[in-house]
Amino acid sequence: MSPRHLDQSAKLKDVLYEIRGQALVEADRLESEGHRILKLNTGNPATFGFSAPYQIVRDMIASIPQSHGYSDSRGIMSARRAIVSRYEQVPGFPTFDPDDVFLGNGVSELITMTMQALLDEGDEVLIPSPDYPLWTAMTSLAGGTPVHYLCDNVDEWQPDLEDIRSKITDRTKAIVVINPNNPTGAVYRREILEGIVEIAREHSLLLLSDEIYDRILYDDAEHIPLATLAPDLLCLTFNGLSKTYRVAGFRSGWVVITGPKGHARGFLEGIHLLASTRLCPNVPAQHAVQAALSGVQSIDALIAPTGRLHEQRDAAWEALESIPGVTCYRPQGALYAFPRLDPDVHEIRDDGKLVYDFLVAEHVLLVQGTGFNWPTPDHLRVVTLPEARVLTEAIERLGNFLASYRQ
Repeated sequence: MSPRHLDQSAKLKDVLYEIRGQALVEADRLESEGHRILKLNTGNPATFGFSAPYQIVRDMIASIPQSHGYSDSRGIMSARRAIVSRYEQVPGFPTFDPDDVFLGNGVSELITMTMQALLDEGDEVLIPSPDYPLWTAMTSLAGGTPVHYLCDNVDEWQPDLEDIRSKITDRTKAIVVINPNNPTGAVYRREILEGIVEIAREHSLLLLSDEIYDRILYDDAEHIPLATLAPDLLCLTFNGLSKTYRVAGFRSGWVVITGPKGHARGFLEGIHLLASTRLCPNVPAQHAVQAALSGVQSIDALIAPTGRLHEQRDAAWEALESIPGVTCYRPQGALYAFPRLDPDVHEIRDDGKLVYDFLVAEHVLLVQGTGFNWPTPDHLRVVTLPEARVLTEAIERLGNFLASYRQ
């Protein structure tokens, strides 16, 4: 008797994550053959020589003898109290206590738990386009329907408020805001955020604010936490250590719940239930939280005008702008650039094929714009973590490749 055929679950039909898609499979194959691949597909600081602050590593190592048991399903108290203290320093941030904090194995796990607790079949969630694709994927996996609202590349990638309004239905449950934005590097203006909050207020929508890059800002950019504008609304703020503290592999994230909760008791009990079913977050990594949030904020030196991240942002942006037929908004936050390929100069019908062909020819791995749920094949995402000279050389290779590339 032959084995029964096992296909993937139908629930995965609309779950895509091109950041680690087929082009990465080919990149790994090329590496196995001895080729050196510059992987500009993921924001992984450790790959590019960014070390974790020693205080964080020291505290985590010191905690290991006491970390072999489960913790509270929400996370250890010292970490949750440190997170409360962090936001107490933010003017206007609504008050909350440690019971309103859930730690997770990265923000990704917390997004998954939130969507599973929130959504019934057919419920809709407004998600920006372009987006960080996990939001779309986990909405679909939870049985919901992702509805993408446009961000305006002519207006510094700010969300289009009228487009948001036009896409609200009686099935809409929540609005996702990613600020500073991945993949565009945009930092949202106050009036735009106030407009989003007002829409949520009018339609009684949950606010889901992804602020993982809130301390990676350039020039005079100001990050405004969404919760500070919505003390009267239920708002979930997602953040963690991965990017600001360069410890992506620790998988140490959190979600903070603010605003009125009486109308959402079932939803919040659902989050608590799911937190309990995973038993607890990684305990050693939880001990990194207090050290990270209470110590010297080493990110400040990296984003200063002479800092490495700032210089790399400038190098990437200048190199992209120098390619004929390519324009790029100058990122104000995060670790990415999202250049546009003018269709009149570069006639690209399949941006996934472009990424694949560029990888094979030049051994540089990017991500196509449609992988971030952008509707047209005219953008790419470039990670700005390599040293400036490496970025400049890689983008020069992209320009040379585009000069003769045809589909």
